[in-house]
Amino acid sequence: MATVIDEPQTGRFRSPFEIETPPGAEGWREMYPPYLLFSEENRAFEDSVFWIWDSMHLPEVELPFDTHTHENWMPAFSVSNSRVFALPPSNGGTQRMLNGYEYVTLTPVTDPRELEARSTVFAARAGYYYQNWNELFERWKVKAEKLIGDMAALEVAERLPDLESDEFFRAHPAANSGQFLLRAYDTLMQMDITAWTYHFEMLNIGYAAYLNLFMFCRQAFPGITDQTLAHMLSGTETMYMRPDAELRKLARLAIDLGIGQRVASSADPQQVIAALRSDPAGQQWLQALESIKQPWFNLSTGNGLYHHHVSWNEDLRVPFKAMTGYIQTLQRGGSIDRPVNEINERKQRLTAEYRGLLQTEEDRQVFDQNLGLARTVATFIEDHAFIIHDWYHSVEWNKVREFGRFLANNRFIDEVDDLFYLNRWEVPQALFEAVSAWSSVTPCRGANGYWKGHVQKRKGIIEALRKWTPPPALGPVPTESDDPVMLMLYGLNTERIQSWLGVGDGSANVLRGVAASSGQATGTARVVRSVNELSQVHEGEILVCPLTEPAWSPIFSTIKAAVSDIGGIMSHSAIISREYGLPAVVGTGNGTTRIKTGDTITVDGTAGVVTIHAG
Repeated sequence: MATVIDEPQTGRFRSPFEIETPPGAEGWREMYPPYLLFSEENRAFEDSVFWIWDSMHLPEVELPFDTHTHENWMPAFSVSNSRVFALPPSNGGTQRMLNGYEYVTLTPVTDPRELEARSTVFAARAGYYYQNWNELFERWKVKAEKLIGDMAALEVAERLPDLESDEFFRAHPAANSGQFLLRAYDTLMQMDITAWTYHFEMLNIGYAAYLNLFMFCRQAFPGITDQTLAHMLSGTETMYMRPDAELRKLARLAIDLGIGQRVASSADPQQVIAALRSDPAGQQWLQALESIKQPWFNLSTGNGLYHHHVSWNEDLRVPFKAMTGYIQTLQRGGSIDRPVNEINERKQRLTAEYRGLLQTEEDRQVFDQNLGLARTVATFIEDHAFIIHDWYHSVEWNKVREFGRFLANNRFIDEVDDLFYLNRWEVPQALFEAVSAWSSVTPCRGANGYWKGHVQKRKGIIEALRKWTPPPALGPVPTESDDPVMLMLYGLNTERIQSWLGVGDGSANVLRGVAASSGQATGTARVVRSVNELSQVHEGEILVCPLTEPAWSPIFSTIKAAVSDIGGIMSHSAIISREYGLPAVVGTGNGTTRIKTGDTITVDGTAGVVTIHAG
């Protein structure tokens, strides 16, 4: 994710204009809005910049409606940089769809005079937020939670009435139910734009605080690793840690009530719940379960950015598997507590050791200020993701399904989730057509197969696109890739880009990535590509995955180490490994294809190396 190239290149990935359409996916471009497509009109720009497949956020092919999430987040991310805070080095980025997958590029600021002018504005505006961070964060949580509540309360008709009721007639003069339906959809889309604006309100400047700390420490302590700096920021209790903490409480309660074996049953969670209703102890435990579901079970089983990423509220398998593991550990006399004391002791020790190396009081004050600010913003950076990625989207996807139910009831589509095969601009067309036909009491094209035809064709296209493997990058390669945010989150650097081109260490038994969490562990690998495979993870195995999601956190209590294809030092896989005290290497690029379930591997989280041992 870099820049327009005006310097010598070390190679080039394929042009987006050279990529073929996979067999069976002809017509895929018609599914997405034109502004998301590579185009001849904009070829001069699009063919001159370096694009990466955003596989960290969007690793799967996207159905047309699902793109509305990043359609809204990219402008929100960019405008925060370019027009609000004037972040000195970056105007944000832009995005394109290619064969159903999202590619992104950054838009840097390179003019020295503009950088200087933006620095003055940024210092004042970011400074205001930094000085009032805790107060502004509390206000942020109030308005974000209100947005979620307002969205949940949004009324969507399942059907329009044959005749407006007398009550409606008197309450809403000169209005009608069809008008309310159309307004509800428009409101929902505006709410999504608002949600992503909230998402980035404090996020980019939060990462800027991290960067200030990292830059100061690299200069003050030559050779200090990013992992060491990340350990100084660990031990923060965030909202993402709370769901797992609640599961551990429920596991203890089950044992105290004498129903541990029943809760830890291998049966489907709904069967377990039904059986527990039969006696007072089970009912007491179920009351405790219900009391924590809002908001803590709004944790998405994925990252919340796809409509099929349901929350724990809809899919109880992950929390019940975690509680089963906790109950079994407690019954053996083991501990299910996170190693919080050890994490905090390491944080304090490292902080004191490096602070003691500084020679002047001025340097120590700068170190204290930068570290203090980074620790302050860390809570928002994790909590905002739970509120927007998980809680908000768990509610939003279900609200969208209410519009799908209306369209299905009116024979525009066959199934509720068929709505997701229409894009964000086609859905209001279908709704308007339905309202228009209702108003005039006439037949309409949409209810006579038009939209069903679109859906049927697109289901075939999507299946064809799922078989295609997106290239990791497109376009000219920069000589250097030094964007610090991309390194922190994606593990993207010059070495990684060169490895995509086939340059670098070719050892078949060694993978290199980002040293995310210190320590070393040897054990049996378990390759997991989705939440549906988490139930296969056994205690003491090493998790190997494309990336982890917050809903997977309870699994970290049972594994020995973690390896991921994607991620940088401040990615979720890295953060959660540090919080559970596990060795981890992230950003390996292809760990899930080179490592097989059952392989014996060694994870060196200090060096960032994974070794596959011969069978």
